[in-house]
Amino acid sequence: MQRRPFLATLGATAAALTTGARAQEGGEKKLGWALVGLGSLSTHQLAPAFAKTKHCRLSSIVTGTPAKAEEWKKKYSIPDSHVYNYETFDKIAENPDVDVIYVVLPNSMHEEFVIRGAKAGKHVFCEKPMANTADECRRMIAAMKAAGKQLGVGYRCQYEPHHRECMRLAREKTFGDLKFIDAGFGFQIGDPTQWRLRKKLAGGGALMDVGIYALQACRYIAGEEPVEVIAQEVKTDLQKFAEVDETISWSMKFASGVVASVMTTYAFNGANYFTATCQGGRFGMDPAYSYDGLKGWTSRPDVKIEFPAVDHFATEMDAFAEAVIAGKPFAPSGEEGLKDLLVIEAIYQSIKEGKAVKVGAV
Repeated sequence: MQRRPFLATLGATAAALTTGARAQEGGEKKLGWALVGLGSLSTHQLAPAFAKTKHCRLSSIVTGTPAKAEEWKKKYSIPDSHVYNYETFDKIAENPDVDVIYVVLPNSMHEEFVIRGAKAGKHVFCEKPMANTADECRRMIAAMKAAGKQLGVGYRCQYEPHHRECMRLAREKTFGDLKFIDAGFGFQIGDPTQWRLRKKLAGGGALMDVGIYALQACRYIAGEEPVEVIAQEVKTDLQKFAEVDETISWSMKFASGVVASVMTTYAFNGANYFTATCQGGRFGMDPAYSYDGLKGWTSRPDVKIEFPAVDHFATEMDAFAEAVIAGKPFAPSGEEGLKDLLVIEAIYQSIKEGKAVKVGAV
């Protein structure tokens, strides 16, 4: 690497110190992260993932449940001064040990806490879906830009090796021009009282929760944005799914002529795949979106999609931390989250109107 001028190096060093980055074993810098929301994902996936990262450490927690705070304090050696609730959250601005705020709350709360994180002068990483509406996404993006801080969205598959290889195969046209994508993700949801089945909190049902993975796969395999969608919805349990969608299937048309057929459901297990059909062959993944056990395949014996398993959350958090430390843009950014919501809104509009709908502009 070329040497930078002394003043630039000094400035970069000062910036790293300002964000609270510390030199750890092996000289790796680690950023302090605050988890906002200590539900199942934080408990079972995110907290354990920190131990597998190179550039991240759990420094603070935000929760509305005192019992959880006590449990996490003991388990992860978090001092009282680094524990916040939703009312005291804004005081996190005074904590130099917090560089990144990770919002892991019900979808309807994402906008509020991303904007509050921006006002606190912190970088923010937000779980998917980014928000309940495209307008909420736009406000979140604007707040982070005004604060001069990075906004990342938790699309973990974009940093998973099998998915990245499928993107490469599509971009390099290993099997010729892409023509058609078939994708789906769903499962049989349990507890009828959970927040994911409340429209006010979740914004929608299966589409917002897991269908977004299949939607994402179609977009990053195609390498372009859909211009039109047509969708239909089926409900078999009108009581359980009174507020949100149960099963949706939709078709997306891309400007290049590529077509995608996609489905999502909360009604049954077994849908966890995507297939890309090209002029000279096919490739895909099944299972495609699980936390582990992913498998890729192709129609040619000489082209394989085989990689060791990685922790999806550790990988994406490290990627975000590396971007922050280097002062480089991170992808998937807030704009990526906005693009998904524009398609999702078109899908819901198509269901309501019973006809094809153009996807809105960013």
